[in-house]
Amino acid sequence: MQIGIRTENLIKEFPNKVVALAGLSLEVKPGEIFGLLGPNGAGKSTTVGVLTTRVRPTSGRAWIGDIDVWRDSVAVKRVIGVVPQRPNLDFMLTAREILTFHGAYFGLGSAERRARANALLEEFKLTDRANDRVMGFSGGMQQRLSIARAMMHDPDVLFLDEPSAGLDPQTRLLLIEMIRRYNTRGKTILLTTHNMEEADALCHRVAIVDHGKLIAVGTPVELKQSIPGGFVVHLHLSEASDSVLDALRRVSGVSEVRGNDTAEIDIYADRGGALVPEIVAAVTSSGAGIRDLHIAEPSLENLFLHHTGRSLRE
Repeated sequence: MQIGIRTENLIKEFPNKVVALAGLSLEVKPGEIFGLLGPNGAGKSTTVGVLTTRVRPTSGRAWIGDIDVWRDSVAVKRVIGVVPQRPNLDFMLTAREILTFHGAYFGLGSAERRARANALLEEFKLTDRANDRVMGFSGGMQQRLSIARAMMHDPDVLFLDEPSAGLDPQTRLLLIEMIRRYNTRGKTILLTTHNMEEADALCHRVAIVDHGKLIAVGTPVELKQSIPGGFVVHLHLSEASDSVLDALRRVSGVSEVRGNDTAEIDIYADRGGALVPEIVAAVTSSGAGIRDLHIAEPSLENLFLHHTGRSLRE
């Protein structure tokens, strides 16, 4: 059975008056891999928390399939699997024990628990360490086991909060392969990530959220095509006065110019390299100097930065 996800006007305000969600409405289609992108503090983890019954919203509603998350949270937990941002495994148990105990929580019989645990340990390359305590596992092994545990009761919807954060390339590729394989069985997957390349390669659709609001949503191709002008020329100048910005805006083919107080400028244009001589001429004629210049083709990272900015957030 394929199950979708829907939220309607979710608002979450914490006691310290921090607003994590500000009227977020989302729809994840049954059977798709959906990526939730956004800078730190954008509301991604809070959204996952609401959908997985860990965070009660201040107002608004959420559904997993036809189940209202906060009116029947027990029914929701039966059909979802959750991989948190940080592993929450019991380090005193072995990998096999963690999987079989999880299966028992969901009412699986002993024979089925053993069979599923063995299959998942093999699939996630953990068979050789199946009887070792998790305290001796590397970060990558813990993450693989966390995902295997979430799949143990064969949920229809899988939530992955930053699943590849801090992993080596080999482990990341293995996890992507496992996610795709699980999705081919008709499972719905929602993941949060900061990895734009991962979202581009893996997700059927992605949503960008910031300050608890939906900024953009669509397929990776659709979103990349929505970037103003397509190409982005990033400049780091000796100074960025209003005259420099005005000169750049007058360059033919430039659709948008954005600057900040660190003299970094993003130029959105319909061309890349062919536009460089005109950009250099515009900058030098305004009395500024170029310290660095970088051209980027349309990408989710460009779109992300266009909507959320380059400033770091805690």
